[in-house]
Amino acid sequence: MWQSIADRGRRRPGIPGKFPAALAAFGAVKTPALRLTGLARDIEPKIYGRVGNLEVRLARTWSEIKLAQRLRYQVFYEEMSAVPTRLAQFRRRDEDAYDALCDHLLVVDIDQTKPGRAGRPERPKVVGTYRILRQEVAERGPGFYSASEYDISPLLRRKASTHRFMELGRSCVLSPYRSKRSVELLWHGLWTYVRENRIDVMIGCASFEGIDLDEHRMALSFLHHRALAPVEWRCRAKDRLYIPMNRMPEAEIDQKAALKAMPPLIKAYLRLGAYFGDGAVLDKQFGTTDVLVIMPVANIDPRYFEHYGTPNETKSRIAVDA
Repeated sequence: MWQSIADRGRRRPGIPGKFPAALAAFGAVKTPALRLTGLARDIEPKIYGRVGNLEVRLARTWSEIKLAQRLRYQVFYEEMSAVPTRLAQFRRRDEDAYDALCDHLLVVDIDQTKPGRAGRPERPKVVGTYRILRQEVAERGPGFYSASEYDISPLLRRKASTHRFMELGRSCVLSPYRSKRSVELLWHGLWTYVRENRIDVMIGCASFEGIDLDEHRMALSFLHHRALAPVEWRCRAKDRLYIPMNRMPEAEIDQKAALKAMPPLIKAYLRLGAYFGDGAVLDKQFGTTDVLVIMPVANIDPRYFEHYGTPNETKSRIAVDA
């Protein structure tokens, strides 16, 4: 799926390609204040970095969140195989109730930003986005979105006293901007956000394109045999949705072929040291086969810090004031 650098994930974290090369991904600063007042959303400005004409920052207004929703619609529904509701098709936006709870990371082309008219704010050109849901926000509301597919509550209870969780999802990049630079900007922003909020674990669902299990049998079996979460980290797909990932014996798996069959996003999680949940889930609306990714920050190979910063750094190495 990351051929299109998209994680349609209504609930997907999506760490793309090679962490340092094709992309990359994460305190001590309080998260930006959020206030919901009618149709207004006031968020403290937070710019995480800039490279050339591209800037990575948090969405600051509902208008900017709507631009992210339009980008998601363009990628998920027009370019890929998701089937929109009538309302989504009419509005041409991918949206749900979680958008009001989440922070939205944006990559903006500042050279293409249009000035506002009649006293209105400028209209940025949003070319990439990630949606972020922190545990404390999820627990005050409907919980994590991935809980609709996986039973994650036992994991959250086991780690409640020692780990803070964050869910990533709905990531995508506009086609002309699908480059190393755009994806690295997203991950500079995400890594800084993780450090600011002292996040210990990232979770979410990543996807294989299509729901033909025979097509994914080797890759799913590889994840089951080689990357299944240890018992203390393991989550299981809900019984009504559970699809076994153990679709062939480990001895018959061709590792090279299995890795080649995986979306770059899932291969990146493997390189980082991620675990995977027990069982896959078919998402027929989006035409995907979903797997749960559990990424403890402590598992990340320290060599990636050389590019994106160490865990104790408080801002991005490409911050505008760096």
